Amino acid sequence: MNVLSKVTQFSSILLITMILFAGQAFAQEFKLNNAASKLTVYGTSNLHDWDVKAEKQSGSIVVDLSGTAQIKQLKLVVPAESLKSGKSGMDKNTYDALNTKKHKNITFDMKSVKSISSIGNGNYKVSVVGNLSIAGTTKSTTLNFTMNTSSSKIVLKGKTNFKMTTFGVKPPKALLGTITTGDAVTIDFNTTFVK
Repeated sequence: MNVLSKVTQFSSILLITMILFAGQAFAQEFKLNNAASKLTVYGTSNLHDWDVKAEKQSGSIVVDLSGTAQIKQLKLVVPAESLKSGKSGMDKNTYDALNTKKHKNITFDMKSVKSISSIGNGNYKVSVVGNLSIAGTTKSTTLNFTMNTSSSKIVLKGKTNFKMTTFGVKPPKALLGTITTGDAVTIDFNTTFVK
């Protein structure tokens, strides 16, 4: 390889590196603030509606705010046994159904952004696709939410619905099967990420 070829190759590598670095230069990572975040699971039974709240959450989001916001990465983790109803019996049935001894966490790992559109004042409507893992089963899931952005904080708000049986979770029963839980659940989240 002659000197000119080496210079050309080096210049190409340098140019590619600069382009990649420029794309990452404006991307910033924000960490989930558990104290400022809320996640509630709503469901039904043949006796009454119910809900459980996540006492612990973690995760991160990487966003490029240099122009129209672009989400580069989104990861969420909820320890399954942090879901609390305020009733120990119901919590035990929930943990049994989720097999929390074997599967400690419920996770969402974004794989792609389907759409993101500005609705003004640093607010966006977003649709992403990612892997949702519950009780050891992972499914590709679309998550729709609004995103509020500032230089120091990102807030995601949304809801998603699915059936427990989609993830191999048998809806819990109580009182010798006289109370049966509906298959469909709704997750309502208001998640805050900070630098």
